[in-house]
Amino acid sequence: MSSKFDLSKEFAGHRALVTGGTRGIGAAIAQRFLDAGARVAVAARSRSDVSPAAATFICGDLTTNEGVKAIATEALTALGGLDILVNNAAIDPPGNVVDIPVEQWHDIINTNVNGVFYMTRFSISEMIKQGGGSIINIASLAGVRAIPSMVAYSTSKAALHGFTNAIALDYGDKGIRINTVSPGATATDMLKDGMQGLAKSQNTDIYGAFGLLTRFNPIKRAAEPDEIAPAVVFFASDESKFITGQNLLVDGGATVVDPCGAAISSLGKAWGDD
Repeated sequence: MSSKFDLSKEFAGHRALVTGGTRGIGAAIAQRFLDAGARVAVAARSRSDVSPAAATFICGDLTTNEGVKAIATEALTALGGLDILVNNAAIDPPGNVVDIPVEQWHDIINTNVNGVFYMTRFSISEMIKQGGGSIINIASLAGVRAIPSMVAYSTSKAALHGFTNAIALDYGDKGIRINTVSPGATATDMLKDGMQGLAKSQNTDIYGAFGLLTRFNPIKRAAEPDEIAPAVVFFASDESKFITGQNLLVDGGATVVDPCGAAISSLGKAWGDD
């Protein structure tokens, strides 16, 4: 069912920058803003076949202060200002605390945390000059509930919650609102790559693996990227103008489930059965 929530007038003339905006959730977010009348720039290391055609593409490195400054400067020139920042870019190589290579840990933290810090730092200065703006950080259910052998990814996404709260407190009186959206399992290329091993071991395809991954969730499937985007658009809009420092879980209800109880129930048992 398509949404009837029309924001086309809300975003006419607005300028948005979406990092990691050439594929997956980022591309869906960028397209939503474009459809709603915003001018959009997407930043990534490379284009993809789902990059929004009407968006300005900026190639750059989000892991260093210098790289982010170059991206932000190009975006400001192309857009003429900045009203909305979506920090979406992320990577998720696996590994536990003993086995993960130190270099890989730093790559994940540099992309998922430091990149957000650099981009927010630069963007806030510009937003204050024009009287305010909205920042949305894309975290993950993995930042609320740990995933096995994903220590760096889970740590990086959990860090965004504290970062969001701190910025909300320090800059609310400057007209800056900042919130976090935490998706659950979403059918992106990144998750599909991560599910290849499970699919192979269970002699199924990727969507069969998604079914196993989400079998205890109230909504028993993975989200599509365009089901995450509306939450981001909401936080960017005046419909949420008195909301800041919040985390919205878009997870199909995953966080309401006790997996131990769900495992028992899936075997046809109920609490108290003999």
